Amino acid sequence: MTGLPRAILFDLDDTLIRAYAQPEEAWTRLLNFFAAHLDAQGAEAIERVRQAIMEEARAFWSDRAEAAKWRLDIPGARRLSVRRGLARLGYRDETLADHIADAFTELRRAEYRLYPDAHATVDALRQRGVKLALVTNGAAEFQRAKIERFELGHRFDHIQIEGEFGMGKPEPDVYRHALGRLGCDACDAWMVGDNYEWEVEAPQKLGLCGIWYDPFDAGIPAHATAKPTRVIRRLAELLE
Repeated sequence: MTGLPRAILFDLDDTLIRAYAQPEEAWTRLLNFFAAHLDAQGAEAIERVRQAIMEEARAFWSDRAEAAKWRLDIPGARRLSVRRGLARLGYRDETLADHIADAFTELRRAEYRLYPDAHATVDALRQRGVKLALVTNGAAEFQRAKIERFELGHRFDHIQIEGEFGMGKPEPDVYRHALGRLGCDACDAWMVGDNYEWEVEAPQKLGLCGIWYDPFDAGIPAHATAKPTRVIRRLAELLE
């Protein structure tokens, strides 16, 4: 693969901004604040709670139909996962579960950060004549707030949010619509993002190059069914 394409579709969360990466560390940090309420004394007790919550969350999001519905209400989905995780350990106080879930939601929101080279990379691509789309799943209200907070709106030729468009990745029409708005064929475009299914496997089936963003060097998932066109660990590598 040489040179730049006519168009690039970018993911938002954990691609341009750090939003939900490394949840293990974030959950451990939060649960320590609730140790007394959970009667969870010591690191091992906190770890049991974290594992139960995260296992329930993985099971919850593995259901495609449920995931498509609840992506538009992440705080509500998190409440359900925390309730189920704590119930596995014998905790029946749903008010406490919801309080913990909401605290995690606020923690993550407060810690959103723009990746250091995001603006410079996107601006450089525009200057080189590449057409750009921001294609993100999630509720319109929350995603628009992030786009405004991090001054991303004017940097893209097209912005497509699941809650506004009516469907999200990995549905094929999501990518097709974005390409149509950019006036570009799939063979002349890249998709860049951190979700292996949404930004590598699904777009490659349509003829796009799937560029996987792996800033924490996690490595290709064991369940992967396709090889990424390219792996990058910094957004600026797109310009190289």
